[in-house]
Amino acid sequence: MEIALLTGGGDKPYALGMANALANRGVKVDFIGSDDLATPDLLSNPLVRFLNLRGAQGSAASAWEKIRRILVYYMRLLKYSVTARPKIFHILWNNKFQLFDRTLLMLLYKVTGGKIVLTIHNVNAAQRDGNDNWMNRTSLKMQYDLADHLFVHTERMKKALELDFGVSDEKVSVIPFGINNTIPTTSLSKSDARNILNLKPADKVLLFFGNIAPYKGLEHLVAAFCQLAQSDEGYRLIIAGRPKQNDQYWATIHQSIEQSRWAARVVQRIEYIPDEETEVFFKAADVLVLPYTYVFQSGVLFLGYSFGLPAVATNVGSMMEEIVEGQTGFVAQRGDPVSLAAAIKRCFDPEFPLTTEERREAIKAYANRRYSWSKVGEIITRLYSELLHGFAKPKASTPAAVESRVAMK
Repeated sequence: MEIALLTGGGDKPYALGMANALANRGVKVDFIGSDDLATPDLLSNPLVRFLNLRGAQGSAASAWEKIRRILVYYMRLLKYSVTARPKIFHILWNNKFQLFDRTLLMLLYKVTGGKIVLTIHNVNAAQRDGNDNWMNRTSLKMQYDLADHLFVHTERMKKALELDFGVSDEKVSVIPFGINNTIPTTSLSKSDARNILNLKPADKVLLFFGNIAPYKGLEHLVAAFCQLAQSDEGYRLIIAGRPKQNDQYWATIHQSIEQSRWAARVVQRIEYIPDEETEVFFKAADVLVLPYTYVFQSGVLFLGYSFGLPAVATNVGSMMEEIVEGQTGFVAQRGDPVSLAAAIKRCFDPEFPLTTEERREAIKAYANRRYSWSKVGEIITRLYSELLHGFAKPKASTPAAVESRVAMK
């Protein structure tokens, strides 16, 4: 079996995880990548043909150079699509020009005679970001209609496709979100990580990690943190990530932090965090906090699980399904700092020893069982086979044998 994996040139953890999962199942992969994805493990895999069609993506280039790079990439992609050997095109992410990718590029893939599989990470990101319009929805529907099969990560996403875009039930499969296993980890200890960030061993450290955008609800976490800090001087908050498009959103939050009494207790690293530095923040923290106001699912949650970090998340999307209350974390009310503060406080309650090393090891083991890439590879290769051999359209697949919550006890 041969497939083309179109990555869009980014999302390293997911793209590499998918490629390795498929290769481990004996699938030959044409990996359409970029300089950012050219890792030694991938390049040395005999079942992976790495095609660096995207090349460099550095933000330091001039505007004209960026335009040139994008145009060259699309020319290479178009040429590949009409000469490709694989009969399955699996799209993980669209490229720079969403409208073109969803319509004309999909039509080109279609006329080559192959099958198109699309992994959907956000059913409608524009709706989440508050800038949805008829053109966005029309182009999304066209892409969903043209695809032969769709993968999503939650039943809620599947239901949204059915209700909002008229996608049939049998066209969608629910697959686990493969756990992030590409972030480098070293022998760095918790105490060493805290020394790097000027944190004390006894501090109660909360972590917000990733892009900073309005739907992430960071303002509610800051408000919750101020409540906690007022009653317990041991609380510390790490904010690590960069603003996504809306710089004013972060500017407002930053101002509220600086004007509070607790600014000195907040570690701010407002920039892109390289993979090789990521472990510092997750090893230094006691609890990962995801105060989102709108999301179907978050890769940051699974990144935290890979480090054994318990999480406090809000009751949006599938967060309630992904967190085992009292075992891997707690769920709070969306947009409610008081509820968020109470859930965070429970993580440090002796009744729920979520911050111990023993618990962190249990969370890592649980995550590796439930969200393993081997499980993802097994589901996807079976569906590939059914598509290639012209069987009836695959029936929706949910994560097989989902781990019992009792197993966490």
